[in-house]
Amino acid sequence: MRLAVLVASLGIVVAANAADAPVAEKVTFESDGNTLVGFLFHPATTPPWPALIWNHGSEKDPGTGRQFPTVASVFVPAGYLVFAPERRGHGESAGDYIVDRAKFTARMQGHEEADRITVKLLETEQLRDQLAALAFVKQLPFVDGNRIVVAGCSFGGIQALLGAESNAGYRAAVSISPGALSWERSDFLQERLTQAVRRLQVPTLLIQPAQDASLAPSRVLGAEAARLGKSLTVKVYPATGPAKEQSHCFGGASGMHVWAQDAVAFFRAQLAH
Repeated sequence: MRLAVLVASLGIVVAANAADAPVAEKVTFESDGNTLVGFLFHPATTPPWPALIWNHGSEKDPGTGRQFPTVASVFVPAGYLVFAPERRGHGESAGDYIVDRAKFTARMQGHEEADRITVKLLETEQLRDQLAALAFVKQLPFVDGNRIVVAGCSFGGIQALLGAESNAGYRAAVSISPGALSWERSDFLQERLTQAVRRLQVPTLLIQPAQDASLAPSRVLGAEAARLGKSLTVKVYPATGPAKEQSHCFGGASGMHVWAQDAVAFFRAQLAH
């Protein structure tokens, strides 16, 4: 077994492989009549625990790789219960897969309409799935319902911003590479995420790697937040380390150690208030 990477200053352990990570408990919950699947990771400390809702990206089967266990290895040692739900059409969850819907629309009506419908699905049914996951966690007897935070990357970073806008009960949000893959081609996405920043309800950290597909989300959303005095902190990481970890979402699970310390510190500061 490979050794885990230790960030000693905060006691964060980022698993080098799934065998090093906390064990998942698979559960089901309901959203719009669909049975969705999610994965709970429990800390070893005494409850009630703060909780993190982790939002995956557009990948079809997010629960089959290293993503969820590696996220848990960041936050569970810091004392969080981690819940990683699979939104409708992803993994084992019922419903239509958003990428299939977008591809079908592109074939029938063109790419502009596909971009529009993707944003619409993200802000409606996909957001409802996220908030159903939040409601599921809130009713767990071992969770402190007043200390729930949200994070995610790519489509999940968009979901984190929409969750931060929703006034649904989150205390803080970390949004990673939100919409970076689609930003340059989608005016609909640019407008919707700018609107989300204007309506932010909780402190939010927006982070991107140096070589993300587009750094415009940090530049544009950061400027809008500064103009309005919204609580949005933006950080673009320097171009250091392996090339993959400088790419979109920091290369996924292998690059989570890059932002782990900052995310845990940000949430800790917000929950201390």
